[in-house]
Amino acid sequence: MLEVSGLCVSYGSVEAVRDLSLKVAAGSVVSLIGPNGAGKTTTLNALSGVVPVHGGRIMLEGRDITRLSSHQRVAAGVVQVPEGRLVLAGMSVRENLELGAYCRPRQDIPADIARMEERFPVLGQRREGLAGSLSGGEQQMLAMARGLMAHPKLLLLDEPSLGLAPLVVKMIFDLVLELKSQGQTILLVEQNVFQSLAVSDYAYVIENGSIVLEGPAAKLAADPAVARAYLGQAGPSASAPITGR
Repeated sequence: MLEVSGLCVSYGSVEAVRDLSLKVAAGSVVSLIGPNGAGKTTTLNALSGVVPVHGGRIMLEGRDITRLSSHQRVAAGVVQVPEGRLVLAGMSVRENLELGAYCRPRQDIPADIARMEERFPVLGQRREGLAGSLSGGEQQMLAMARGLMAHPKLLLLDEPSLGLAPLVVKMIFDLVLELKSQGQTILLVEQNVFQSLAVSDYAYVIENGSIVLEGPAAKLAADPAVARAYLGQAGPSASAPITGR
């Protein structure tokens, strides 16, 4: 589905992502994990066209999308659910859902909204209310639903559980598993590394803008170095960077 090779992204003189390469197989969930500031969100923003790429290539189903604009990438099937939800607070819940499907045939939108309201009943109950009046968990549901309205080939999820209550976090990860069972391809960035690896098929560890480790998610979850650095298990080298690939 996705093949990224030699990706480089800079903010002025600061190189945020350096020579990053990864693959996401169709129908799989792949996690990108690492410490804060490692370049995870920048990588997703580069894939969705929110930030420009200064080097490398992004291939979607064999098509080079590196130079496509962000709205062209949405039309091609790359859809991002951003960190912090970023719902359009001054617009209604229904309008946010409609905007998620802006590139799709208008006649298909009502049926898709009905499906989203069935999947997230609170959105149906609050459809005419302002998105900004929703709770954090409800806004995350809206952000997820808005992304799914585009019928993505590749769904980019950036910190979907950030700042949410445990019950809502469980619901979010249950949704990821449900989407996976339906064949949805997902690239997941998530602060909850244990949960992220539990729902993923494969994972990449990023540090200082580069991939330093990769492998099947279950294997990385069992790796003592990963456990010390990212799963909160104490050890003499808990703060030491992971090396090797």
